[in-house]
Amino acid sequence: MEDSIRKAHVEGGDKEILYSKAIKAGKRIYYLDVKKNLKDDLFLAVTESKKIQPKDGTQVSFEKHKIFLYKEDFDKFMDGLNDVIHYIKRCNEGKGPDVQLENEEGDNASDEIKLDIEF
Repeated sequence: MEDSIRKAHVEGGDKEILYSKAIKAGKRIYYLDVKKNLKDDLFLAVTESKKIQPKDGTQVSFEKHKIFLYKEDFDKFMDGLNDVIHYIKRCNEGKGPDVQLENEEGDNASDEIKLDIEF
């Protein structure tokens, strides 16, 4: 399930969030937030939030990890991400329908991620 939200401001947030997309994946939620820095430059903040439920029954907590991507790095990042995803899919061929490529050339295979952000 995916959610997209436009936010003007997040209470207590460190930067203004202009646009946000949440990607729910089991015990993890990935947040893709477009933020603006003090110089009015836009950047992408990627946050992984993982639900931690202790075995002793104490209160549930969330572990968070963040990375920040700046527009001058988008192309290099996407090239690297596409490369490693393609590698993982090739290594996992035959291990399940969710990771299998249809052929080596990539025809009819969803082995590329596209990120279209206009500034």
